[in-house]
Parts: sequence; C-alpha cells; structure tokens
Amino acid sequence: MKTLLIILIGSSIVNNVVLSQFLGLCPFLGVSKKTDTALGMGGAVIFVMAISSLVASIIYKFILVPTGFEYLQTIVFILVIAALVQFVEMFLKKKIPSLYKSLGVYLPLITTNCAVLGVALKNVTNEYDILESTVNGIATAIGFAIALIIMAGIREKIEYNDIPKPFRGSALVLITAGLMAMAFFGFSGVI
Repeated sequence: MKTLLIILIGSSIVNNVVLSQFLGLCPFLGVSKKTDTALGMGGAVIFVMAISSLVASIIYKFILVPTGFEYLQTIVFILVIAALVQFVEMFLKKKIPSLYKSLGVYLPLITTNCAVLGVALKNVTNEYDILESTVNGIATAIGFAIALIIMAGIREKIEYNDIPKPFRGSALVLITAGLMAMAFFGFSGVI
C-alpha cells in the first residue's frame, strides 16, 4: 500500500509528466485555452492512460516476455494506445459532440502523445507489476490533467488583461508554463 501511495504522489505531483519530464507538451499548450476543453482532454487522457497502462502491462508480462518478443514493446504499446484513442473518439463524437469539436485535432493526437507512451515504457523500465502499472498510469494522467486545468485557468484569467505586445500569445503561455514548472519543482523533496 505504501508503494502505491508513493507511486500515486510521485507520478501525479512530484514527477509531473508535463512540468517535470516535459512530455505531452503539444496538447498541454494547444488545449489549455478554456477550462471546459482542458477538463474534457484531461478526462480523455486519464481514461486512455489508465487503460493503456493496464492493457500494455498485461500484454507485456503475459505475451511479450514469455514469447521473447520484448523488443516489440514500443510497437505493441502504440497499437494499444491507438485503439483506445479510437474508442474515446467514437464515444465523444456520439455522446458529447461539443467536446469532440472543441478538442479538434488534439483528440487523435493522444495516440502520438509521448506522455501516454512514456508511461507504458516507464512501467516496463521500473518493472512495475500490473497494479503498480495501472496506478502509475492513473496518477500520471491525473498529473497531466492537473497541469492542463491549471494552465487553462491561468490563460482564461489573463486573456482580457493589458499585456505588453511582445508578451502576447505564445510568449506568455511559455513563460507561464515555465513558472508552473518551477512551482512544481518545489514538490521535489516530498518523496
């Protein structure tokens, strides 16, 4: 239980995938304009990352290792992630079309989101069992969602402020991301 708690806190806050490891920056910077969209993307990433961590761990331990095909792990993990993203995309298109439209091109990009693949590979590298892999996937996705939602909230607050011309647009977004990364760096002594 202690190990799972350490994985949960470590992956979600201390080693935040976006702000500490700088993985998944494309959707982080692209979808963080509105909190509603950020919540939707966070939920989609939580689902995909949790299920892909579980499925990839099962496939790795019970199929790839016994057959000696560990070297195919990256290809297999990408296929698992792509299948899950297609499922999420079909679900959102049918059930929540407004969120599907607001996520736009960033929803299919979850397939190539290096954070999702990074978690699956990290689970193998750290030799996590199936439960630890799943907890790590959920915690990492929660950390991604936290960073995304905080950034969206900040961007909504500063949207109507009088900002000097050189800092408008992506310059201010990158400065904000850097300040957030420095703030999350303060958690590094927790674990």
